[in-house]
Amino acid sequence: MDFEFTEDQRAIAEMAGSVFADYCTDDRLRQFDTCEQAYMQPLWQLCVETGLQALAIPEAQGGSGLGMTELMLVLQAQGGALGQVPLWRHQLAAATLAQFAQASLSSWAVEAAAGRALLTLDLSGLHTAQGMRLHARAADGGWRIDGQVGALALAEQSQAALLLVSVEGQPRLALIELANTAIKPVAGRMTHGEAIADLHIDGLLIGAEHLLPAAALDWLEPRAIAALAALQLGVSSEQIRRTVEYVTERRQFERSIGSFQAVQMSMANTHIALEALRSTLWQLCYRLDAGLPAPSEALATAWQACEAGHLIGHNAQHVHGGIGVDLTYPMHRFLYWSRALGCALGGSAACLERLGDWLSHNDKLGWKYDLAEHQAL
Repeated sequence: MDFEFTEDQRAIAEMAGSVFADYCTDDRLRQFDTCEQAYMQPLWQLCVETGLQALAIPEAQGGSGLGMTELMLVLQAQGGALGQVPLWRHQLAAATLAQFAQASLSSWAVEAAAGRALLTLDLSGLHTAQGMRLHARAADGGWRIDGQVGALALAEQSQAALLLVSVEGQPRLALIELANTAIKPVAGRMTHGEAIADLHIDGLLIGAEHLLPAAALDWLEPRAIAALAALQLGVSSEQIRRTVEYVTERRQFERSIGSFQAVQMSMANTHIALEALRSTLWQLCYRLDAGLPAPSEALATAWQACEAGHLIGHNAQHVHGGIGVDLTYPMHRFLYWSRALGCALGGSAACLERLGDWLSHNDKLGWKYDLAEHQAL
């Protein structure tokens, strides 16, 4: 087995790391906290100029046509720098349209790859207690959409979104053009700085082609989970690095607090959680890029991301003491991001419940020694 990244993948990771680290200094992050920008627009332009916004969009639509492993490496760099740009939603929405939408909608993927249109998406209806609050019913050769969407990322800045709608009780993805007058947004902002809006939709009519086939959701969901987990891996990695640096320098009782056994054990636990997340995420990305089914791997990765984000975030805050919650010190931002990513994944309890449901209905597991790996369905 060869677990090394290819030379091209390492080059992409290095470029992304340089772009995000150079822009996302602590001073710039403090400035973003107090400004009214929905996202870091200069950083987004850098992403467009370097092609990072189109890595996962197929070449036929003007993208790079790369896989989840390459996108994971970029998102890990973004998470470590806390770069507030819409990388994963934008290109996964475009890639889904390129893969499953009719030719009449392919222009959205082309415009997204060129950076001329911004796309977003929301899959929260799969795991929230309220479930899907958008409902579609047939009308005039198309569909009428009614209901609500909560906390859609960059809803007012994006031109279109892939949203979950309930069609006869089953989840489907629909492409919604957000400038439609039937959509009433209520703007807000997440704790970690991401611009959001609740959408109230009343009598929105869309063409039949705007409702994607059921297979589109099965394709998108594990990739969305991998993207969020990659961001969490980046956030948590940098959180640990900064915390180790702090406990090495901070002295109490004439010795570094990192030499105290309780602190050492706490940091060891964070490292174990980080490596567990890294292992499940790499396996998920490998299976997705290899065209293998990965329903249970996706749910396991989502659970690991929620658990690791919570454990690492709170341990890092704890060993920092009071300075960890000082808003003039950078550590609090990492906890905000970890909690936001955990919410986007649905939380560890919801992920574990969904994984348990999957296990109860599937007695052929790919990790059993007597079954071929591809038999996991």
